[in-house]
Amino acid sequence: MKVATWNVNSMTARWPRVREWIERHEPDVLLVQETKQTDEQFPFDALSEVGYDAAHYGNGRWNGVAVISRVGLDDVQRGLEGDDEARFISASCGGARVYSCYVPNGRALDDPHYAYKLRWLSSLRDVLAGRAPDQAVIVGGDFNVTRSDLDVYDPRVFEGATHVSARERAALAAILDTGLVDLGRSFHPDEPSYTWWDYRNGSFRRGWGLRIDYLFCDPATAASATAAYVDRDARKGIKPSDHAPVVAELNS
Repeated sequence: MKVATWNVNSMTARWPRVREWIERHEPDVLLVQETKQTDEQFPFDALSEVGYDAAHYGNGRWNGVAVISRVGLDDVQRGLEGDDEARFISASCGGARVYSCYVPNGRALDDPHYAYKLRWLSSLRDVLAGRAPDQAVIVGGDFNVTRSDLDVYDPRVFEGATHVSARERAALAAILDTGLVDLGRSFHPDEPSYTWWDYRNGSFRRGWGLRIDYLFCDPATAASATAAYVDRDARKGIKPSDHAPVVAELNS
């Protein structure tokens, strides 16, 4: 099974590229973030034409998450308890419980949005901690947190900023401590493997990136993985998202 996560930064602006990527790479499950669409705008019919079911949670303008699957899609849950923003959706696909997450940015360490980000991560941790011990799970998305300085092109640039703070990293570590494996890092322990590059200043060309998009899974699923990688080619060309897909290939 091939699973991917991708912050597309507007399904409206990026749909031709997303469709081309799906048709070329044929993922079994694609977790999408930042659709910036309502359900009425989301391309359910176009996805059905290429063999995919989809579930979407969005309110337009910003946020928006989706699960796209060709291996079944049932028992959809939208939103985290106490959060009215379209940042979380989960479903059962191909025998696994999958989660598409778009974690709040945080903005600045003294901004109320930072406290919201920490609460959101804590709520996600509680959801994952409550899962059945034998449940296969795949958690993907844009977490807006770097796990370590290896995930930052130059830590000095981000001193005193979000995405690298100790409290954010601890909150992300608590999610992994529910019994999850970081697939990208398990296959590339010493490589930065950036997933996001700012549109400005030629950041992609210069290699000024962050690793903030992840695929996490339970240990049994991780043991079945044969590859995990960032598709940098999807960040190239005309009108790309500022994120690249993270892809995992599983023998399951």
